[in-house]
Amino acid sequence: MRLKYLLPLAVFLGLVVLLAVGLNLNPTVVPSPLVGKPAPAFELPRLADPDSRLSSGSLKGQVWLLNVWASWCISCRQEHPVLMDLAARRLVPIYGLNYKDRREDALRWLAEHGNPYVASGHDLDGRVGMDYGVYGVPETYVIDREGIIRYKHIGPLTPQDVQEKILPLVRSLQG
Repeated sequence: MRLKYLLPLAVFLGLVVLLAVGLNLNPTVVPSPLVGKPAPAFELPRLADPDSRLSSGSLKGQVWLLNVWASWCISCRQEHPVLMDLAARRLVPIYGLNYKDRREDALRWLAEHGNPYVASGHDLDGRVGMDYGVYGVPETYVIDREGIIRYKHIGPLTPQDVQEKILPLVRSLQG
């Protein structure tokens, strides 16, 4: 008779434990299978000049950031001053991946808010973003000299993220 009550109680307690663990996880820390692997190759039209191309191959030999953004992204607006500050410090080049956005909207957004990017590729159909495993914008990747993804940050970067995670990693990779 006790077994009849103990089994549902054990299942209930197990679910409570799983819920408690899940609620304490950081949603910006999602393991990426791409970290430690070569960054997916891409060649996209440049946002500012669709007749010229931005390719990942041309970025090899340097440590760089890839920031996935869009004009329709509310969190990108929150992150943007952090990117502007980082770009002004010239510690690492930042390249943009304009994700599923209309060119006109993206250019207007950069004109209004400033442009922290050395260049932005225009990923209108989102294929490159899918190759990178983009969950949503913004996302930022640290890519080393050999083109290996060393870090993925999901969500808007904060000054604390830059100081405690991004810059120490960039400095170690720039060696």
